[in-house]
Amino acid sequence: MGWGRMLLLGNWGQQMDIQDQKKEIEALRTEVSRQKRSTGADRIAELERENAEMRLYLAALIRYLISNGTIDLNDFRVLIDEIDRADGRHDGGYEGKVL
Repeated sequence: MGWGRMLLLGNWGQQMDIQDQKKEIEALRTEVSRQKRSTGADRIAELERENAEMRLYLAALIRYLISNGTIDLNDFRVLIDEIDRADGRHDGGYEGKVL
């Protein structure tokens, strides 16, 4: 590789070096792409776990407030519907300000 090939083999040696570099670059690209995929999958799994945990806490809080008589289930559903529509879409989600 390198100067030895170029001095001994001239242009042909240089072409061999270029091919070796292309193979190395492609191997690095493949590795980076693989790492991005696995990192993305790991991040998605982490977000799914966090989402499940938040749903658990929210369900527990709502059930506690209802059983305690702090909130009425029907009033709560009306409030959810109002908030859902507040961002301009009635889609089961909310992207507006919390407070």
